[in-house]
Amino acid sequence: MEARPAAPPAAGPPAAPESVFSGAYRALTVGVILSVSMVAFESLGVATVLPGIARHLDGLGAYGWGLSALMLANIVGTVVAGRSADRHGPKRSMAVGMAVFAVGCAVAGAAASWPLFLLGRALQGLGVGAVMSMAYTVIGLAYPEHLRARMFALLSSAWTVPSLVGPVIAGTLAEHTSWRGVFLLMLPLIAVAAALTLPGLRRMSRGQGAAGAAPAAGPWWKGPLAAGVLLTAGTALLLQALLLKNLALLIPLAVLGLAVAVPTLRQVTPAGTLGLRAGVGAGIGIRFLLCAVYFGSEAFLPLGLQELRDVSPAMAGLGLSAGAITWVIGSAYQARTDGRARGRTGSVILGFTILLAGVVIMALAVLVTAIPALVAVAGWAVGGIGMGIAFNAATTDTLEQAPAEQQGLVSGSLQLAQTLATGLIAGLGGAAIAMAHHHGSTTEVALVCTFVLTAALALAGVLLSRRLRPAPTR
Repeated sequence: MEARPAAPPAAGPPAAPESVFSGAYRALTVGVILSVSMVAFESLGVATVLPGIARHLDGLGAYGWGLSALMLANIVGTVVAGRSADRHGPKRSMAVGMAVFAVGCAVAGAAASWPLFLLGRALQGLGVGAVMSMAYTVIGLAYPEHLRARMFALLSSAWTVPSLVGPVIAGTLAEHTSWRGVFLLMLPLIAVAAALTLPGLRRMSRGQGAAGAAPAAGPWWKGPLAAGVLLTAGTALLLQALLLKNLALLIPLAVLGLAVAVPTLRQVTPAGTLGLRAGVGAGIGIRFLLCAVYFGSEAFLPLGLQELRDVSPAMAGLGLSAGAITWVIGSAYQARTDGRARGRTGSVILGFTILLAGVVIMALAVLVTAIPALVAVAGWAVGGIGMGIAFNAATTDTLEQAPAEQQGLVSGSLQLAQTLATGLIAGLGGAAIAMAHHHGSTTEVALVCTFVLTAALALAGVLLSRRLRPAPTR
C-alpha cells in the first residue's frame, strides 16, 4: 500500500506582536511603572501642601529649600546609582534607593522644625535620585530599541493616577487633618512598590549592568560619591548665598559655589555635556532646559495661587494634576508619531513652543487678578502637552545615541540634569522671594522674575533643539 504524503502542519494563530507587556517584560514593566508612580504621588502631594508646611514650620523665608533640598540630594543619589548600575546592575541601587526614600518620608512627616523637615527632604532626594535613574537605566538595558519609546511614554503615564489623586488627597489631608499624613501615607506605598519591582530586577543584577563597566579605580575621594557630594555642596552654597542680604557675603560665596560645582559637573557627565556638543551632550542640555522651564514654573504655581489668589490647597493642586495628565497625552502622541517626517528634533521644538505658551498663560492667570485663577490650571494643561512631546522625543533620541557601556552614565546624567535644573530654579525663585522681602518688595514681584526666567529658558530650548542630532558627515 502506497504511503500517503504527510499532511502539512496546521497553521497556528499568528504570533502576537511583541509589546512591553509580553511575557518576557510584563513583570519588569509593571514594577518600573509602580516605582515611578510612587515617586509621582509624593512629588505632587508635597508640592500641593508645601506652602502650608512652610508657614507652619516658619520656613516661608527659605521656601525654595523645601524643593531644592530634595533636588540637590537627588544629585548624589543619581550619580552614585548610575555608576553602580554600570558595575553591578540596577537591583542594588533600586533597593537602597527605596529604603532611603522611606526613611526620608518618616523624618519629614515627624519633623517639628523647618531644618529637620529639610533633612527629611534631603533623604527623600537621595532615594528618588536612585529610583528614577534606575527606571531609565532599566529601559536602556532590558528593552529593544523599538519598545523604548513606548516605555518612556508609559513612564509618563505612571503619573496619571498620582496626578488625579495625589494633590486632592494631600490637600484634603492638610485641610482636615495634618500635612504630616502625606508623608506617612507613603510608607505602605513604598513597601508595595518594592515588593513588585525588585524581583523583576533580579535577573539583571549580574551580566547586563556589569557588561563593559570598568571596575572602580583610585581613591574614594575621586569616585562618583565624592563628586556627587561636591556638586551638591557647590550648588547648595550658591543657592544659600543668594538668600543673604549682605552683598559682601553673597557675592564671594556665590562665586565659590560656582567654582566648586562647575568642574565637578564636568566630571560626572559625559564628555561634551557642558559644551552642549551635538548629540548626547545637547540631549542632556535639552533635558536641563525642559525641566528648568516645567518644574521651575510648576514649583511656584501652588504658592502663587494660595498666596496671591487665596485659592485652597486642594484647588491649587488642580494645576499640578492638569499638567501631569496632559504630559501623558503629549507623551503618548509623540510615541505614536515617533519616527515620522517631522523627526524627533521637530517634536522637541514643537514641545518647547507649546510649553512656552503654557508658562505665559499660567503666569498671567496667577499674577493678574482680572483673569480668573482657574485659567492658570488651563494654562498648565497646555504646558503639560508640550512637556510630554519634547521630553519623550529628547530622551529617546539621547539614549539611542549613548554607547551600550555608558547607558548608566547617560541615564544618570539625564536624571542629574533634571534634578539640578529643578533645584536651581526652585532655589533661584526662593532667593527672589527672600530678596523681595529683604528690600521691602512683594512675593508677586519675585514670581514675575521667576516666570520671566523660565520663559526665557524655553526660548533657549527651541534654539538648542537643533543640536539634538549631530550634522551628518559627508
